[in-house]
Amino acid sequence: MKTRHLYKVVFHNEGKVYEIYARQVSQGGMYGFIEVAEIVFGGKSAVVVDPSEERLKAEFGGVRRSYIPLHAVIRIDEVDKQGSAKISDGEQGGNVARFPAPLYSPGRSPDAPKE
Repeated sequence: MKTRHLYKVVFHNEGKVYEIYARQVSQGGMYGFIEVAEIVFGGKSAVVVDPSEERLKAEFGGVRRSYIPLHAVIRIDEVDKQGSAKISDGEQGGNVARFPAPLYSPGRSPDAPKE
């Protein structure tokens, strides 16, 4: 029997922290991006409707494959059970921090003397 993997992917997007579940996660064909496919949402039989998950369904509803910039990814976990997908505020001072910005600008050599 083939095991179906399930991954929880947490990443930054436009000042928010997204938490989604997917069946496939890989490095993908685009350099610097994580490829996420077969995004999974909660069952249709739920009596209580989560507005955050509904917003994610609207955003990722027709998406077969999504490419997330590597620097935006907070963590990827392989999980046994699906939780609820959600969007939360990514305010400074929380327990989630972005990777630092590059130490040099792309147009300038890192070995060039500082002005």
